[in-house]
Amino acid sequence: MMFDLSDALNGLLGGLSIGVAAALFLLGNGRIAGISGIAVSIANAPATRRRLESAAFIAGLIAAPLAYAALAGPVEIGVPGSIPLLLVAGLLVGIGTRTGNGCTSGHGVCGLSRLSKRSMAATATFMVVAALVAGLAPLVMGG
Repeated sequence: MMFDLSDALNGLLGGLSIGVAAALFLLGNGRIAGISGIAVSIANAPATRRRLESAAFIAGLIAAPLAYAALAGPVEIGVPGSIPLLLVAGLLVGIGTRTGNGCTSGHGVCGLSRLSKRSMAATATFMVVAALVAGLAPLVMGG
């Protein structure tokens, strides 16, 4: 495996972008930039400014990679697995984020940076389960 500087710089740029976006969201709204909570607030919040802000935030999440691809060229993405498997995985992630009262962005990025014990426990749980699933999935699926 060779070190690729452009991959490292892209990862650094992505990480900085996430951190800056989370900090600006907290400074501007006084709320944690937890994506699952923001997505749920679109459906559950009354038609208020908060609902509009949440929709704009999610639209930005979708638009940012499109803008990056338009500026830097197409990005090669590999998605292993079948569509039904991806749907089941997405459903399980959704159940996990609701059960854990947050996702990796809320707990992993914002919670850990604030030294939240609850977020430390949630992130540790996410990581252990992800490692187990990633390790066991090829054995179960024959990959």
